[in-house]
Amino acid sequence: MATYTIGALIKRFKLSRSTLLYYDKIGLLTPSARSDAGYRLYTDNDLKRMEQIALYKEAGLALEAITQVLDEPDSQPTRLLEQHLGQLNREIQQLRAQQQQVLKLLGSDSLLRHSRNMDKQQWVAILSACGMSEEDMCQWHVAFEQNLPEAHQDFLESLSIDPEEINEIRRKSRDEWLEEWRAKPRELPPEKSEK
Repeated sequence: MATYTIGALIKRFKLSRSTLLYYDKIGLLTPSARSDAGYRLYTDNDLKRMEQIALYKEAGLALEAITQVLDEPDSQPTRLLEQHLGQLNREIQQLRAQQQQVLKLLGSDSLLRHSRNMDKQQWVAILSACGMSEEDMCQWHVAFEQNLPEAHQDFLESLSIDPEEINEIRRKSRDEWLEEWRAKPRELPPEKSEK
């Protein structure tokens, strides 16, 4: 059985010694063995667990949630990750609103061009410059709403469109998609031949 020292884990996962000691203290990552001199030794299973910890930590989960996901048989990682994603989306929305407020306070068109922000008018101008008609743009929204509705919402919010207009764009996109779907000719299944 291969074993790894605390130094090997520090190098591999780019963690501090105190972090690994803390993980041991809270029971998140406890070494499976000790050397004759009392040093912590980690096994391949410990390394696999540390890889999972690193993944969940990189995703922004709290150590308590990571412990729950890894140790509780009834834990639902999907539910926890979805909750975390919802929280991240709310934080992003708040940051977008703050960004828009700062841009309004600055009030300079030249600063807007240098920011990493685009508004609805700029987006429409780009699509028009690419030769898209208003009908093409509507189809673009329909496809976006059909395939990635949450991302469509996020994108519209990033353009600083007010919530009522976003709801209207999305409603029209869904309605138009349903209309198209209903209007499409359907092939009937082949009739079964009776034997």
